[in-house]
Amino acid sequence: MKLKRARVTHYKSIDDSGWVDLDLITCMLGKNESGKTAFLSALRRLSPVMGDTTVFELTDYPRKDFVQYRRLHEEDPATAVMAEFELSREEIQEIENEFGQQALRSSILTASKNYKNQLMWTFEFDESESLKDLISRSADLPQEVRELAQGVQSVTELREVLKTRAEASSEIAEFLLNLPEPFQSTIKEYVVEKFLNRFIPRFVYFDDYSSMRGRVSIQDMMERIESGDELDDADRSFMSLLTVAGIELVDLADQTSFEFVTAQLEAAAINISSEVFRFWNQSDQLRVQFSLGAANPNDPAPLNRGSILHFRIWNDRHQVSVGFDQRSKGFVWFFSFISYFAHLQMEEEANLILLLDEPGLNLHAMAQADFLKFIEERLSTKSQVIYTTHSPFMIDSNNLQRVRMVQDLIDRGTIITRDTVSNDPDTVYPLLVRLSYETAQTLFLAPHCLMVNSSADLVYIQVLGELAAAQGKTRLDPRWVVIPVGGANNLPTFVSSLGERYMSVAVLMDVSPGHRKLLDGVNSNEHIRRDSPIKWVQVTRTRDADVEDLFDPQFYLKLVNAAYSRELDEPLTMKSISESNPRILQRVENFFKKSDIAGGKFEPHRPAEYLLNNYHTLQFEIDETTVDRAVQLFDRVNGLMGDPDYQNTIPGSDPIDSNRPSGFLESLGN
Repeated sequence: MKLKRARVTHYKSIDDSGWVDLDLITCMLGKNESGKTAFLSALRRLSPVMGDTTVFELTDYPRKDFVQYRRLHEEDPATAVMAEFELSREEIQEIENEFGQQALRSSILTASKNYKNQLMWTFEFDESESLKDLISRSADLPQEVRELAQGVQSVTELREVLKTRAEASSEIAEFLLNLPEPFQSTIKEYVVEKFLNRFIPRFVYFDDYSSMRGRVSIQDMMERIESGDELDDADRSFMSLLTVAGIELVDLADQTSFEFVTAQLEAAAINISSEVFRFWNQSDQLRVQFSLGAANPNDPAPLNRGSILHFRIWNDRHQVSVGFDQRSKGFVWFFSFISYFAHLQMEEEANLILLLDEPGLNLHAMAQADFLKFIEERLSTKSQVIYTTHSPFMIDSNNLQRVRMVQDLIDRGTIITRDTVSNDPDTVYPLLVRLSYETAQTLFLAPHCLMVNSSADLVYIQVLGELAAAQGKTRLDPRWVVIPVGGANNLPTFVSSLGERYMSVAVLMDVSPGHRKLLDGVNSNEHIRRDSPIKWVQVTRTRDADVEDLFDPQFYLKLVNAAYSRELDEPLTMKSISESNPRILQRVENFFKKSDIAGGKFEPHRPAEYLLNNYHTLQFEIDETTVDRAVQLFDRVNGLMGDPDYQNTIPGSDPIDSNRPSGFLESLGN
């Protein structure tokens, strides 16, 4: 079975999460206390792994409705979790082998569990067809039963008919007395018991509290296991470690063979070190040590009696060992998880779905990236993985479709969606940080960087480049990576990030005396390569201008009026923004400030967004003069590329198909 989607209702902070689509790897992104853990906790209880006895408790019901629900609980227990699964081809085949190909109507089915911890299944199943197939396959059925089965639609109906004939037929009476298993209830119930409850994956939950302890009392652990006491997550992690190491508790308790126990512990240390340190890239100087000693009576219980297994980590670089739980929290968590996962692979026969709550929370950013790789390359090849995070480095920027936003709304409780637009900025913030990091990485690695003021400039350059290419004219060479830097004052920071990786860097901004002085300072900096200085490009040759000045002023005002239609009492005209400043962007900004429109602040990206979203119609209103101005600009910028193999971007030499007018725009606009 593969988990397709899940829904949690009436559980802790969650009134109704809504149906949440789940991929092979799913990242649940949200703030602290947003309900991420509650969602995983409910899933865990649907079908817990062996040894996990967590169940739904009445007190898990949302407190605001608890009093009303408590009266209804016995008669009408609320559903807490639902999950939609898809059967594999092999699982379908097993069911069809027993009940025929017409019985199971769909490979999709739903499992749910309520507050009485009753697991229920909903699926499309034709009991009439399955009964026919069952009768035809049962060679030892009495002939009378076969005949009576022809006119009924279900096993329940068949049993009722047989009961009316039992007194007159000893053969039927004998059959009812020793009913074969499929005839004892409904066939759907039989399918659930024999197949679905076996097929359903087991949910494995792992969080910070699952980390192992550095010392364990062997006697205490054995006594608790023998008495049936519930082990906590840390205990289960420790027992997993012993399983992976091939050690039995009873062997550690046996003090009669020092050499045997020592050999076991040394072999275990080698095995565990080999398994864990294949994936721990933060240090290659570590190895595991086990030692067994008598308890110190002065230690707190249960460490004050019997034999104590000490778990230590040796550091070759510093020639010292420390107790396991004295290592960094990140290492302790990582080690515990690797051991637990290895144990599950060895012991569990069912499919597993891993629920990782804030994995790698204490890991360094690069170690988190390593763990993401571990999820992708190791965990997801065996199991589905659902993990929660609020760390930017636990987001795979190459697979953003895996991210689900978790938000706690005042009037609705926890909701989980794919939608990043309607979520609050704090929830989306880690995603934005991750994307910003990726943008920075692109900038660091790009050999040709063109720095512009804002994201609006990026949009306009792309739009005009698409139009120019469609007309067979020059566009910006696609090897330029356009980076919005937020103004000339930020240039030194961005340039210093480049180091010596670039071949050419250009700045497309207005050139004021202050900006020239800033550029001279950057180029004269001893940390910048002197043989490849930054080049400055003016938008136009004739006057001070921004990228917005490439457009016809009337067209640009149309974008402004459309973008600010709700804030403007009447549309802007050339007369309303008439002043001596040649830059239309500056004139609009001054008018907004003077007239206190939109709080007196004009945001240049809004007209650009409007153009992007309405490009398919607005492209025909951009005149040829505007395109020609842009082409002249592209020629000047392309000519600055420090590449001897540079050719002007014309149809036939452009790596990007010039006949594709708006593919990039569609991807951004949508």
